[in-house]
Amino acid sequence: MADLEFRSDNCGRAAPELIQALVSANEGSVLGYGGDALTKQLQTRFSQLFEHPVQVFPIPTGTGANALALAAVGSPFGAVYCSPEAHINTSECNATSFFGSGLKVTPVHGVDGKVDPLALDAAVSNAGKGQAHKNQPEAINLVQATDMGAVYSVSEVAAIGQIARAHGLTVHMDGARFANAVATLGCTPAELTWKAGVDILSFGVTKNGGLLTDAIVVFNPEVAKKMGFHLRRAGMIWSKMRFASAQVMAYVQDDLWLRLARQSNAAALTVAQGIAHLQGVKLIAPVQANELFVEMNPKAVDYLIAQGVLFYRRAPNMFRLVCRWDTTTEETTRLIALIEQSPRG
Repeated sequence: MADLEFRSDNCGRAAPELIQALVSANEGSVLGYGGDALTKQLQTRFSQLFEHPVQVFPIPTGTGANALALAAVGSPFGAVYCSPEAHINTSECNATSFFGSGLKVTPVHGVDGKVDPLALDAAVSNAGKGQAHKNQPEAINLVQATDMGAVYSVSEVAAIGQIARAHGLTVHMDGARFANAVATLGCTPAELTWKAGVDILSFGVTKNGGLLTDAIVVFNPEVAKKMGFHLRRAGMIWSKMRFASAQVMAYVQDDLWLRLARQSNAAALTVAQGIAHLQGVKLIAPVQANELFVEMNPKAVDYLIAQGVLFYRRAPNMFRLVCRWDTTTEETTRLIALIEQSPRG
């Protein structure tokens, strides 16, 4: 029997609609580097989607989106605050500091991968603002959904945004799973971003049915002025931009992005409900998007591996499961059955 794929939503197929969009865009010749009609349409479409004038920059990778968004709002002697589990802190090989010419990633306390507002306020208040021998607070990074599978509510984002404004900081949202968060909350993209104080968003596409692109969405026009220079300097501007823009346009067409996210969220919730009651099984973070973090007896984890379940093990007794937009009912049923059969005593 085939292995069960729960390693990452990066392992899933591309949505057929996005592949068709590439085919449709592959006609004739157009100006490169964003001078094409599709890229111009993208600006209008996203301004409608977010109910606010925005500038959209398709970009090859999520790491690039995070690092260059923060580079555009930070300085070589600045600090960006984030949760300890944030992707910029744990998984991006110091890209934020590299592209930010020294911008320092500074973790602050929180639970479930979130930034705690009180801890953030205390950290910034005690950072030594104005002192030449201290990194200067400049930005806040929020991961939505978090790297523990939880989702910031609109009010939680707004609370962070209020602290940011009080201290003169910029708010960046790492939205690699932004679609999953919006699908969970049932709010509008505007309510979860600029209306709550977010200045710049890394808009995830790849993890939710995309092929080869994510995007940076800028709500603050002053930040947008710098963005193109950072992208060019980093070598992350598409020459044949129309193909990247075609993917992003198709992704949000007729709410495809939310339908795909609801599918992966539903699969994760099915697994969570199927295993939460089992003895010896503990979900260590809320399952609010498409990720589950599970603690079990190490022998039970070994058993799942031996049975062909693919996932990332974080410790002998803890692992992560990620559902994709194309995770099937058969896959979730088999996974639940194998966890039920595992030696948990």
